[in-house]
Amino acid sequence: MLLALVAGFALSQAFRTITAIMATGLRAEFGLSAQALGVFAGAFAFAFGTMQLFMGIGIDLYGMRRTLLVAFPLTIAGAVLSALAPGYGAVLLGQVLIGVGCAPAFLVCTVFIARYFPASRFAMVSGVAMGVGGLGMLFTGTPLAWLVQQSSWRMGFGVLAGLAALAWLLIFWKVHEPAQPIDEAAPRESVLQAVRGFGALFLLPHTAGIMLLALMTYASFLTLRGLWLGPLLIERHGYSLVASGNVAMLSSLVSLFSPALFGRLDPGPTRRRRWLLGFTTLLAALFAAMGFLHAEWLDVGGSVAVGLLSGYMVLQYSDVRSAYAPAVTGRAMAVFTMALFLGVALMQWVTGAAASIAAAQGADPYVAVMLTIAAMLALGVTAFACLPGPTARRD
Repeated sequence: MLLALVAGFALSQAFRTITAIMATGLRAEFGLSAQALGVFAGAFAFAFGTMQLFMGIGIDLYGMRRTLLVAFPLTIAGAVLSALAPGYGAVLLGQVLIGVGCAPAFLVCTVFIARYFPASRFAMVSGVAMGVGGLGMLFTGTPLAWLVQQSSWRMGFGVLAGLAALAWLLIFWKVHEPAQPIDEAAPRESVLQAVRGFGALFLLPHTAGIMLLALMTYASFLTLRGLWLGPLLIERHGYSLVASGNVAMLSSLVSLFSPALFGRLDPGPTRRRRWLLGFTTLLAALFAAMGFLHAEWLDVGGSVAVGLLSGYMVLQYSDVRSAYAPAVTGRAMAVFTMALFLGVALMQWVTGAAASIAAAQGADPYVAVMLTIAAMLALGVTAFACLPGPTARRD
């Protein structure tokens, strides 16, 4: 059952990183500006992020199997619409549908693991699930680049639609709701009560710093890997689509294993926040260097290094877990996940706008992109350092 759920998560990982490979074909066919390309890439993340709370409520109230089976067909529909899209508006709508359909993909995996596995194995099994699900990003490296180069970006969406349909059928066939003890004395929470419970988290003083950092960290990795890596290597260094796909695949491969590494190195609640500050600052410096220096080795090696450093972001999950009481940890994780993906949408849109402005002024758009990412990371780490932290921690 877990592997069936991870298949859906893998498709979600694939869809969120397609733009780096699709970008050249989309720009050629629809005449897209860099800003329009940023909006296209951000549409998935915005739809995915805004639906996290509602999908979490759906899983709590109606079950993970029903929630996923109802939502995931929107992914298939969005991919088919994108493959057949007559214009930019249709392919943008397709991205929104895909984002909504994929929204519960990882949440159902974590709920399933929490219900079926003992607490002592939760981190290990979750890490394995994230690693296996990350295979979806490998597909959007060399394999998708070869497919698009041999046919078109439309064929890429068509193949992903077929794979998403197979994943839905596998989930329908294999996944059943875990048996849960029913407490007749406890009435089921209403949707309004659940929404109010989420809102209460924002009244806690330490939520702001945690969420502002969350807006920037994963967004920096996905903005590079999922949007700008292909155009950067193709236009700045003359790479072919397949060659840029090879670099994307290597960056993705490294990012599959680095969370487990950083998870094992977790220094604990007293030093974890210092690690988050230090690694985020290092990541900002790396993006700034890629912006100022036009070295091919740095753009390639830096992209792989960003994939490696992205593993430290798993410490943010531990930080959230230790910063909130057990009764609200699940909701805090949902709000945190929402912040991650709204940050992706925000950063992809902002970097698209920065690239368009730079191009209009005759400047290198990729300098603007990399420096914008560095600046947004700097803002996030400054907020995390200066705003109140949690007064008590648990681990």
